[in-house]
Amino acid sequence: MTLASNDFSRRDVVRAAGAAAIATAFGPSALAQEGKPIGVALVGGAHIHTPQYVSALRGRETVKVKYAWDHDPSRAEKRAKELSCKAVTDAREVWDDPEIQAVVICSETNRHHDLVMAGAHAKKHMFVEKPLGITAKESFAMAAAIEKANLLFTTGYFMRTDRNHLFVKEAIARGDFGKITRVRGSNCHSGSLGGWFDGEFRWMADPKIAGVGAFGDLGTHMLDILMWMLGGVETITADIQAVTNRYPGCDETGEALFRFHDGIIGTLAAGWVDVDNPVTLLVSGTEGHASIVNGLLYFHSNKVKGADGKDPWSELPPRVPLPISQFLGALEGKPHDNLVKPSEAAARVAVMEAAYKASQSRSWARVPQA
Repeated sequence: MTLASNDFSRRDVVRAAGAAAIATAFGPSALAQEGKPIGVALVGGAHIHTPQYVSALRGRETVKVKYAWDHDPSRAEKRAKELSCKAVTDAREVWDDPEIQAVVICSETNRHHDLVMAGAHAKKHMFVEKPLGITAKESFAMAAAIEKANLLFTTGYFMRTDRNHLFVKEAIARGDFGKITRVRGSNCHSGSLGGWFDGEFRWMADPKIAGVGAFGDLGTHMLDILMWMLGGVETITADIQAVTNRYPGCDETGEALFRFHDGIIGTLAAGWVDVDNPVTLLVSGTEGHASIVNGLLYFHSNKVKGADGKDPWSELPPRVPLPISQFLGALEGKPHDNLVKPSEAAARVAVMEAAYKASQSRSWARVPQA
């Protein structure tokens, strides 16, 4: 989660498994029959990004939100009022309703497993706020259930919509960097310093509920970008710490060093105690180099004419919709090549789990696989 480092936050996701089969089975004629709106439910309204998703749901004419569920009655009522729908505290009312075709899950992370498994059993397409789960084991189980049910899925990895990131991913695929030797990602803000989690979002600074602290909360976004570009992580070590202790038992900053399966060295920084975060990405190879500094991309490649890295690179791919809009569009039958795969979401949890274990043991940890 970040509220200060990209277009999404300032203004207020690789194809899903079995995509071809899903597109055939769940095209416009299947989900929006006879012009009827697509039935959706908000399942949990606890996450700090819930207001953005509520806004997206309200702004979609093809979508009708029927329920707002939460285990907290007052929160269910609050979200239901925002969405002009029925507040419920028994999730079975959502799962048992044939009019509900999809859900947006914004509950506390420690409730994801039970909700996602129930949703998969009920054959509900789902957007699940990140991280997918608390542990690698439960996240891989959720991913398997979603894929077995042949459902549309994505999560809130909005950094995939950044045009700079899209360009770097394409440049890597073209071989513009030669042999990539190392990469570095950073995603930091001043959330602890500003008391962002003092009120209703306090649970996000409780690792027993959120699964992670600051390093995992913010780091998972940039970790997703690095893995999206370069593949799986094999081993990792990390130093993850509290700084102000504003949120007892919760880490506030961290740095990880890891090795991708193909040998590339990666580093990742994330935290809630940074007053600035100007350099967010570095990619270095034998033929090229890229850096994103204050939102501007500097690209140098011996293989690309004019790419000398001296001035900001402006030849960027077109914008793509934010993850929630991609998900709602997929429900309408629009192309959904950019949705995050359930297996991808689970793999990020596995890397983060290994990072925390490595920090605790002051050693290297092997990343668990599905």
